[in-house]
Amino acid sequence: MSWWPFRRTGLPAGPPNLTEIRHSFERDAHDEEHFPSTIDPRIYHVKLILEHLGPLHSALDVGSGKGRFARVLKEHHPAANIVCFDLALEMLRRVDPNLATCAGSMTALPFASHSFDGVYATESLEHAVDIETAVAEMCRVLKPGGRLVIIDKNAEHWGKLKTPAWERWFHRAELENLLRRHCQTVESRPISYWEDVPPDGLFLAWLATK
Repeated sequence: MSWWPFRRTGLPAGPPNLTEIRHSFERDAHDEEHFPSTIDPRIYHVKLILEHLGPLHSALDVGSGKGRFARVLKEHHPAANIVCFDLALEMLRRVDPNLATCAGSMTALPFASHSFDGVYATESLEHAVDIETAVAEMCRVLKPGGRLVIIDKNAEHWGKLKTPAWERWFHRAELENLLRRHCQTVESRPISYWEDVPPDGLFLAWLATK
């Protein structure tokens, strides 16, 4: 699909380990148990994205994997253009055909500035390597007044899970400060998978409005 205005095309050369990261997720795409194509819409991560983004004509799922969050978003906004963006082509091949797909690096999003009403990244920024550039890119493609959600892991709980060598976790203030360079309002809070379960501190959500 080509409804959006392109700024750049193709996969950038990127850092030396970009190929390693891409190959890792190409392999993971075959693991449906740990990298599923669908998600329970009752999970609070999903509900928070829907709530914060609000009404949409267009949205970008950055590091979408197989587009499990985007599937739910499309169900709630059937007329909206929802784009699944990921580094791994094998992941994108498993995206619902009702969704648009695009491959590339989140440090060089191939979209014109101000393209989307909403942008979100769920446990994907941690793989960006150049975090500052990735955050700037997500904000760049967001329309003025558009909304952004980042859900990722808390650096204070680093070591709780096994991670690849390149993965980064974040302190609340770290991403708040990066987002404030581009957005009018920024907040963050700990979240849980389920609304009725108190957060254990592992996951944080950053909510911004440009």
